[in-house]
Amino acid sequence: MGLYIGLGVIVLLGLWFMALYNGLVSLRERVQNAWSQIDVQLRRRYDLIPNLVSTVKGYAAHERETLEKVTTARTQAMAAGSVREQAEAENMLSGTLKTLYALAENYPQLKADANFRELQEELSATENKIAFSRQFYNDTVQKYNTRLKVFPVVLFAGALGFKPAEYFTLEGETGVRNPVDVKFE
Repeated sequence: MGLYIGLGVIVLLGLWFMALYNGLVSLRERVQNAWSQIDVQLRRRYDLIPNLVSTVKGYAAHERETLEKVTTARTQAMAAGSVREQAEAENMLSGTLKTLYALAENYPQLKADANFRELQEELSATENKIAFSRQFYNDTVQKYNTRLKVFPVVLFAGALGFKPAEYFTLEGETGVRNPVDVKFE
């Protein structure tokens, strides 16, 4: 009788441990899937940028420095490895794209160009998809990281090779809000 109870306890512990491990694997896979969704949208963004630069170049060829900065930022973003590197590269790329859009304001013919407007709209839609994917990724990371830190999982997670995932945060999302600069001219 005691043998059956002991054997039952061992089987229950084995099943519990298996469920714990499988749950962590499942959450880790969700994090990786969420990251791949961001990656898909970033690749789409990277594919649109050369077309946008080419269109602007046709109207503002003498603005070479700005166009080169956008191209360089795109190249760095495509080469980023970790989540942190990707976030830093995306910050740089977003800044250079804002400069490019500001440049376009100086060229009414460019603003009126149907190809430029279409590319700008596609890029804007892609930016929205990136934001949604990033939110989903960060929500998934939060669930995974929380699971790693709760008792009794915290006792086993590290030994099983599970490490916390990094959040994908962009510039200005550190919790500190800067005042909005409003000017009436």
